Amino acid sequence: METIRFEDLGLYPEIERAVCFMGFEEASPIQAKAIPAILSGRDIIGQAQTGTGKTAAFGIPLLQKISAKNKKLQAIVLCPTRELAIQVADEIRNLAKYMHGIKILPIYGGQDIVKQIRSLKNGTQIIIGTPGRVMDHMRRKTVKMDEVHTVVLDEADEMLNMGFRDDIETILKGVPEERQTVLFSATMPKPILEITKQYQNHAELIKVTKKELTVPNIEQYYYEVKPKNKEEVLSRLLDIYSPSRSVVFCNTKKQVDLLTASLIGRGYFAAGLHGDLKQAQRDRVMQNFRKGTTDILVATDVAARGIDVDDIEAVFNYDLPQDDEYYVHRIGRTGRAGRGGKSFTFVSGKEMYKLKEIQRYCKTKIYAQKVPSLNDVANTKIENILEKVDSVIERENLSLMLNAIEEKINASEYTTMDMAAALLKMYMGMVQEDPQEEEEILDFGDTGAEEPGMVRLFINVGKKQKIRPGDILGAIAGESGMPGKLIGCIDMFDKYTFVEVPREYAKDVLKAMKSATIKGNHIAIEPANQK
Repeated sequence: METIRFEDLGLYPEIERAVCFMGFEEASPIQAKAIPAILSGRDIIGQAQTGTGKTAAFGIPLLQKISAKNKKLQAIVLCPTRELAIQVADEIRNLAKYMHGIKILPIYGGQDIVKQIRSLKNGTQIIIGTPGRVMDHMRRKTVKMDEVHTVVLDEADEMLNMGFRDDIETILKGVPEERQTVLFSATMPKPILEITKQYQNHAELIKVTKKELTVPNIEQYYYEVKPKNKEEVLSRLLDIYSPSRSVVFCNTKKQVDLLTASLIGRGYFAAGLHGDLKQAQRDRVMQNFRKGTTDILVATDVAARGIDVDDIEAVFNYDLPQDDEYYVHRIGRTGRAGRGGKSFTFVSGKEMYKLKEIQRYCKTKIYAQKVPSLNDVANTKIENILEKVDSVIERENLSLMLNAIEEKINASEYTTMDMAAALLKMYMGMVQEDPQEEEEILDFGDTGAEEPGMVRLFINVGKKQKIRPGDILGAIAGESGMPGKLIGCIDMFDKYTFVEVPREYAKDVLKAMKSATIKGNHIAIEPANQK
């Protein structure tokens, strides 16, 4: 398909400027086909999935048709979930960045309806809402449909799956018949075709084929990994590729929680997203991910539907998706708007057959990769540091440092190479501060642990400080980076606690917990045999 640039679509200069500001140069296949068709005023059925740029495909022509002078409601976009409604509203606001007098309002359940009513009274031209809440406003007569000229049904198949068919039909019946109806859906089941037949006039079908959906600039790899080693392999890949934003997909809510806790324990800025989170928590997680204070989003497929962040550099399939189509949805989170992206899939044993099915379904090649070793990780870190060194040498005044190094070299038997290697090792945090102290800590003797291979530790806080076993477990896992599931028996008494940890982690736990607090209590921790 030939490349179509936005300046070839006859858009308002303000919209072109916003598109340029957002970093888009050429229209995606769905945008190139849908924008001219919608601008012509025809009813449209767009068959496209998340990640194809469909929000801009209807958002751009929608803004082109809105009159800023008229403060009345002129367009409605219906979305299946509140998350998607918020994201669509955000993207259309970005597209309207340089247009004055355009007001866009997301309305959804769970938000204070009084605030929504106040905003509607002040004049709103575009509403992006969930069907239930839009109907609620129609019943209250706080939304007036007299001058609505465009209705968009976004992810229509998902709205039907969620039981919104009656609501959608009620809304469409309440909008003037002389209107344009635009419908987007990933699939075309019979109920969708019935709605199009009844509520659209000679609608034009615009389809993005599966081949166009598997974006060619996504590098797709897989690793054969035993389930117990997935967390370690994920950490190594994160360290090697250092994506600024990434999404890790798990198949269950429990796995999302476990993996998020483990990644945080290892020092990564990670957050989980799944259906059990309250709305305020979900909003906070997504806001932090967009701002960049969270680098890694660990999510289930359902919770991730509607995530619309363009600069995601990598997607990890921690669990192989249960449905072939989910693979397309998942990897479509990266490599958007002409950018490059990478996807990494973990498979074990019989899952290789499933991976072959996915490759056939997507008509794509997923390349086998060797699991990176710790040396690979260290070498990558060294390369990254040395790249920074190049720019420091070019930019900075190093005379003070050169004099200090020259004095040290002249007063010792070291070479400058020794000095550079030692500084590099220190910078990478690979130096033991006090080897004698380390050896002493390693000698735990018999601490009275019930299980073989475990060490019993004494902590000077207990029930009287209103501390629970979960607080102890969380503090140890969070401070030391040790997976919480490895922590053994926790015996709590009024003023102290015994906890068992694997012998190989004991040194790290003691070191990490030296300056830790639990519920505001500064703690002392030591091997139990010394008490």
